[in-house]
Amino acid sequence: MQFFMEVLQGFAVLARPDVLGFMVLGFFIGAFFGAMPGLTSVLAIALLLPVTYSIDVVPALVMCASIFMSGMYAGSITATTINIPGAPSSMMTAIEGNSLMRKGKGANALGHAALGSMIGGSIGALLLICLMPLASQASLLIQTPGKFSLVLFALVVIIIVERAELSKGIVATMLGIMVATIGIDVMQPIPRINFGTEVLVEGIDMMPIIIGTFAICEVLLQAQMYSVRSSGEGEVPANMPTIRRRDFLPKWSEVREIGLFTYVKSALIGYGIGVLPGAGGSMAAFVAYADAKRGSKKPEEYGKGSREGIAAAESANNSMCGGAFVPMLMFGIPGDPTTAVVLGVLIINGLQPGPRLLENQADLIAPMFASLFVSALILIPLTLFLLGPWFVRIVSIPRGLLYASISVVALVGSYVATFSIFQMSLAIAFGVLAFFMRRNGYPTVSLLLGYILGPDLEQYLRRSLSLNDNDPTVFLTHPDSLFFLALTAFFFYIMVVRQSKTGKGGTSSVP
Repeated sequence: MQFFMEVLQGFAVLARPDVLGFMVLGFFIGAFFGAMPGLTSVLAIALLLPVTYSIDVVPALVMCASIFMSGMYAGSITATTINIPGAPSSMMTAIEGNSLMRKGKGANALGHAALGSMIGGSIGALLLICLMPLASQASLLIQTPGKFSLVLFALVVIIIVERAELSKGIVATMLGIMVATIGIDVMQPIPRINFGTEVLVEGIDMMPIIIGTFAICEVLLQAQMYSVRSSGEGEVPANMPTIRRRDFLPKWSEVREIGLFTYVKSALIGYGIGVLPGAGGSMAAFVAYADAKRGSKKPEEYGKGSREGIAAAESANNSMCGGAFVPMLMFGIPGDPTTAVVLGVLIINGLQPGPRLLENQADLIAPMFASLFVSALILIPLTLFLLGPWFVRIVSIPRGLLYASISVVALVGSYVATFSIFQMSLAIAFGVLAFFMRRNGYPTVSLLLGYILGPDLEQYLRRSLSLNDNDPTVFLTHPDSLFFLALTAFFFYIMVVRQSKTGKGGTSSVP
């Protein structure tokens, strides 16, 4: 009950002019980055990470939550208008939305995307608020061996769901774990793997990892794509029709045809997938879209402009935002790449994820939950109605100017965060490394999450063994540890072994 009182107080905190200003600012920043093809909410939060040093933790977390929600929603804008998803989670929306756009019903498609985002995002935020106390109590039952198995499960799932080659996912994750071992030992106050240099005694800071992996790398990738792209490809068509505000309002008959059940079921699917470490919005949108198609009364419309498909995909990927916060706040295990960067904001501000976080610092976390709900319920429809006709013009900004500006902000931010030329140089180095990794199919998200989760994996492993006379069977004798190990084996079998057999047999039933 105390937590729910803190949440209500969190809504009151949003009414403060400074906090409200940061929430609205974050929403528009997230909408801008989400609507720009190639730029995502992850990049937006990564660029703003240095700013969190100079503001209070509450406005910082409120802004991150609004960026997360708006960035997820805004990806549908260019997915619909020019068939280029602003975010990977909008790929299914691009299939149906752009089909409606070519039929002259683009504004209607954007309206249904906004409605689905509003319903799904609101449900996801409410589930986060209502179920968080239960998750907190359940997490207290997990002992040290169970925590090791849980982190191992998270790393395995992250490697699998990245959809890269399994070997490449393992290499990227192990590389992140190796980078995390540089500096002070997690169990003893002695330096290790510092190559005899003082600058590495404290290890590699999270800031250059995040800025290099997402900001610098993304700029290099987008600049390369832009340099080889043929003239006019991917830009806003010059003859794009004028869109009126009333065109964005979905017709009630269309909403009734989709049905409330579709919205709610897709939102529940998105929330559940969000709780899985590393799953992300793209998986949530795909699963909900496929499920809606299987149960649809008009499956023949899918791929040709199905409003039901838009509603299912957008409800799921925005509901995923609420689910992704659960493993991040309870165990320090990010639910998706965006919450991985939000985890950095928490750590930078001295907040340690865990079950005690809600008990001791709920007043700092509750406004973030409130921001997630308000961003979905109010700001999404309000923003689309007021600024929808202008949002579709975002992609007309010259790419050269945009990328140059992002590069400057990233480098200045990496220096200001640490006041270290060495750490800024590391940001550039990791950016170049991530660039070549992504060009060759190595998932950089696995690199970052390996860096974040590596110390916990090592700490829980060594602590469990030290408390049990170095007997490795401790992980099989504790029920919580055995449960997560069995869950790891189950996921590996279903998502790797079984799918590989199905693929070889040619009987795959994936839509």
